[in-house]
Amino acid sequence: MSGWAGCLDGQDVFAAVRENSLSGEVVAELMSDTTADGVRWSLGGKDADWFFLNERNIRLNTTPDKILDREVQGPVLVAELVYCQDDTLQIVYRIVVMILNENDNSPVFAEDTVQSFVISELTPVNTIAFTVHATDADNDTIIYSIDQTSPDAEYFKVDFPNTGEVILSKPLDYETKTLLTVTIHAAEMSTVEHFNTSINITITVLDGDDHYPQFVPCNLLFQNETSCICTSPVYTANITEGEEDIVLDFFPSPIHAVDGDRGLSSPLSYAILSGDDEGRFLMDSMTGEVKLTRGVGDRLTTPVLNLHIMAYQDDDPRKYSVATVLVRVLAVNQFSPEFGMAEYHGFVTAGQNIASLVNTYGNKVLMLHVQDQDFNHGFNPMISFTFSPTSNHTDIYQFARDGFLIARANQLKPKQKHVLEVMAIDQESGDAAFTTVVVEVLNDGQPVPHSPLGGDHLTGCTVSRAFFLTMMFMTVIGCILSTVMWLKKKYKGKRDPLERGCVAQGKHPNVVRLV
Repeated sequence: MSGWAGCLDGQDVFAAVRENSLSGEVVAELMSDTTADGVRWSLGGKDADWFFLNERNIRLNTTPDKILDREVQGPVLVAELVYCQDDTLQIVYRIVVMILNENDNSPVFAEDTVQSFVISELTPVNTIAFTVHATDADNDTIIYSIDQTSPDAEYFKVDFPNTGEVILSKPLDYETKTLLTVTIHAAEMSTVEHFNTSINITITVLDGDDHYPQFVPCNLLFQNETSCICTSPVYTANITEGEEDIVLDFFPSPIHAVDGDRGLSSPLSYAILSGDDEGRFLMDSMTGEVKLTRGVGDRLTTPVLNLHIMAYQDDDPRKYSVATVLVRVLAVNQFSPEFGMAEYHGFVTAGQNIASLVNTYGNKVLMLHVQDQDFNHGFNPMISFTFSPTSNHTDIYQFARDGFLIARANQLKPKQKHVLEVMAIDQESGDAAFTTVVVEVLNDGQPVPHSPLGGDHLTGCTVSRAFFLTMMFMTVIGCILSTVMWLKKKYKGKRDPLERGCVAQGKHPNVVRLV
């Protein structure tokens, strides 16, 4: 019993009951006899339906659908206890019942709590990244923490657990990570149950202007999961001695740069920094296109032109990058390279070797020869060998620098014949020559043919037989020639003397022929 009331003593009833108490629990006990003749007690008032009288007890009236909940009904229930005698109202007592709180609610994040935030990558470390807020219907104190198992927990921390302020603990980098996910817990601090809840927060990282322009393609020096380090490429182009008023064609690509801040893509401009003291070049500031306006007259004195170019942000010229341009001056190309043969024949033995040189007749190493009359002795040092796009078996064969052909012998099978289409390219002029290489795969131990006729060796017996056949052939030819000469002489002796004289006269230098 939480309270009592005497009859006709003028005192109100004060009591207390815990929320979620069961129906029938005694709220207060009356000291007066409620069963006396002519006496009637009854309940009334705003919250009277939460109580009922049972003899001398005021009891709690709840049902499964009607549960005493301090967070719903409020902290106090107020009713009236009416005392009547002989149907005459005698007095009305006020019943005040305090509802004692129980920890029956978990923290809840506020409905207006933002579950996604946008943060610039330039946000300083140790500043507030965002704030969360949770409430507890039992008015318990809430503390906040970061779930360390969430994907990006390392980027955040909570310095003051009861404020809901989440602090940035690691620098953000848009180029590495554009979306972060972290889980925040809200838990009761001083209760036995420590009820808690959680919320998943998504953070979108905005690009900040913290990177300089980058020339492409980049030369990758280092890369891991969090960083990538590149250097600017060296752009190269070839011009011919005396050539001018042309747009340069650069390798490995046209001159181009991009803003290192991919999310901003600030407009860039281009300029020549140095190397154009003689004013030979004109660079388009918007496209990066370079034009040769005045040619080089003597490549021997000026074999290479070296430029330094820059790409800078239009909105902040202090952010710029520099690249190197090499322009090689070539001699006038009058002749194209030519292979020494239209078709080469080679042989290689199938075996266990990873790499074997391809040989030709007579077990000599196959070597492709290319002549270029633009060079002394026909040797062009800028020739490179490669397979034409239509060639097969390029995964088995490759070329050495000097024109030797190398085969992966362990991928070959005897009796195969491979037809390779080969190009010789002048790396300066771009001119190309073509030839065909037919490679036959031999069995292990099978000799390489000595000649296109297929003979391997000339033995003594073979030489004797060849000499005998040659002598017989020459003897027969001699006999035939002797017979022809004899017949001709005999026929000449039978010709008419006048005819022979006329002929003789016709051939004599002093005879004049009349027409």
